[in-house]
Amino acid sequence: MFFNSIAFAVFLPIVFLLYWFVFNKNKSTQNALLIIASYYFYSCWDWRFLFLLVFSTFLDYYTGIQIEKGKSERNRKFWFWLSISVNLGFLAIFKYYNFFASSFSELLNSAGVKASPILLNVILPVGISFYTFHGLSYVIDIYYKRIKAEYNFVDYSLFVSYFPLLVAGPIERATHLLPQVKVKREFSFQTAKDGVCQIIWGLVKKIVIADTCATYANAIFDHYTTMNSFSLILGAIYFAFQIYGDFSGYSDIALGVSKLFGLDLLRNFNYPYFSRDIAEFWRRWHISLSSWFRDYLYIPLGGSKGGLWMKVRNTFIIFVVSGFWHGANWTYVAWGFINAVYFLPLLLSDKNRNNMDVIKLKWNFDSVKVLFSILLTFCITCIAWVFFRAKTITDAVLYLKRIVVNQEFSSQYLDNERYNYELILLIGLFVLVEWHNRTKTEPLSGKGNIVKIVLAIAAILAFGTFSDYKEFIYFQF
Repeated sequence: MFFNSIAFAVFLPIVFLLYWFVFNKNKSTQNALLIIASYYFYSCWDWRFLFLLVFSTFLDYYTGIQIEKGKSERNRKFWFWLSISVNLGFLAIFKYYNFFASSFSELLNSAGVKASPILLNVILPVGISFYTFHGLSYVIDIYYKRIKAEYNFVDYSLFVSYFPLLVAGPIERATHLLPQVKVKREFSFQTAKDGVCQIIWGLVKKIVIADTCATYANAIFDHYTTMNSFSLILGAIYFAFQIYGDFSGYSDIALGVSKLFGLDLLRNFNYPYFSRDIAEFWRRWHISLSSWFRDYLYIPLGGSKGGLWMKVRNTFIIFVVSGFWHGANWTYVAWGFINAVYFLPLLLSDKNRNNMDVIKLKWNFDSVKVLFSILLTFCITCIAWVFFRAKTITDAVLYLKRIVVNQEFSSQYLDNERYNYELILLIGLFVLVEWHNRTKTEPLSGKGNIVKIVLAIAAILAFGTFSDYKEFIYFQF
């Protein structure tokens, strides 16, 4: 079930009404309803993988309790590593086994040794990377005594399987979400109103921006060998806005839906394309994943406390692992590696935490420098996105090479495709709206919000009627 589907438009109001008018007597009945709704939501994709979600939930619930009860360090470690191994084992089997088997076979064949990989005929369970990380953070926090184990299975199950964040995040922490599910929620009209506005804005990002850009980005990337330099640059920009609108749109909808149920989720995006350097970009893009790797990988590896070599090593590890988390393809690893290379000069010059303030522009030379740094950061981000979008590393390299070598900047693709100029104007308008809203938590709030909402809904209906895309990009991760 997709957030941008008719089925979800029917599903959400039903759950909302049951939640506040039938199951509203205590938090246990509220949580039970949300679990049932979450399992149904997940089953709509493929009910056969529901067992995997339930098993993962029970595993981390049980091992968490055993870790807390463990009378010896040896016993605590046993349950800790059992949970880690099984969780990562599921990821390895469903997400990475075929990739490693094929890559190893290709390596042997290139060395003159004939090999045929034994591949598994399995599909990737949607959301497995997200709910696995929910469970891992919970178990790790218990092991290091940051939190207590949750003994209420219903409460813990809701933390793991809560449907707005189940298949594409944000990646929640037990310290943030569990305390909320353990108390009864009271209805707030203002919070619900804010939630509806955030849902609408998320749908604008997905349907109006992401899905429209996808049509053009796909056409360019799929035929990049025939495109000139200008068209290829456009393709990279289109994809940059496609993935931003798609993923941040999903996150906005997830946060908005949660507000309808009185729950607050972690913010996942904070206007990343207005970043002044790549370090700021990663503080603003997919915030829940970046902070997860920081807290559970970078810091345990030593963080920035060691010498220069340790800082560089740890930086490359988290970026490469982050790339690999996105998918079983060398293109994602290359994407992570490129971002690590971008980050390295800031780390070496100790400038990776320079831009922590809110951007304010004035009519002076400093503002010109700020705008230039934003544009430069966006450009290098688009270069990295080419590797994220391409099917192979070779395709990505040839795509970028053709931009440099071709050097034809006529309006080739603009003239061949309908509504191309209109799309550029639409993206420009979207950037202006985002810039205006960069200090707001709710884009459709403030003066004239009724007009904004009406225009947003009209755009959703107009563009959604002709959209060929439904699935969110991050469902595949």
